[in-house]
Amino acid sequence: MSLFSAMAVSASGMAAERTRAELLVENLANAETTRTPEGGPYRRKDAVFASQPMASSFASLFESHLQEGVAVQEISVDQRDPERRYLPGHPDAGADGYVAFPRINPAEDMVDLVSASRGFEANVAAISSVKDMIMRSIDLFK
Repeated sequence: MSLFSAMAVSASGMAAERTRAELLVENLANAETTRTPEGGPYRRKDAVFASQPMASSFASLFESHLQEGVAVQEISVDQRDPERRYLPGHPDAGADGYVAFPRINPAEDMVDLVSASRGFEANVAAISSVKDMIMRSIDLFK
């Protein structure tokens, strides 16, 4: 594995964690949204990761193995029934007085957001280490 392909793997991880963090922030921002343009309450979204082959150069295509990176395979939307709360004075309350709220747990999403942040930081540290190795290699040739 070349140093540059290691950077490409870490960059793919950073991009995937960024997408995950964006979805988590969107979920947190809409935790109490009872009405959307599509109708009904906001639906929680999650990123589904999958491995992705990484080819950093033409020569690497001829190697027996390819490096694996990560990519967002799909964005899943929660299809469960919304949480119902009895709030008869709410403008979105039905005839029975219940309001449909998104199934979002802010504490769980905050923990997931910290996890996404740490995953991003780990990839930044890996890229920084590779950069240091490249700089040391260049210094050896001086």
